[in-house]
Amino acid sequence: MFPEYRDLISRLKTEDQHFAKLFDLHNELDQQIKNMEARIISASAAEIENLKKEKLKLKDQLYGLLKAHTS
Repeated sequence: MFPEYRDLISRLKTEDQHFAKLFDLHNELDQQIKNMEARIISASAAEIENLKKEKLKLKDQLYGLLKAHTS
């Protein structure tokens, strides 16, 4: 996710608690979605879709924070 911001992401994960929390939650959702799609965890298509929407919102928030730190 956002390879052009790799260095900034590494720095913010240690310096900004809010960013780190959002980043970790995004990664947890990503893994949960993968497990559901692989049928490791049982879930309906609607549940998976809702998690994908939540993950996308987190990604948008993370991107906004990254852009704010580069301005």
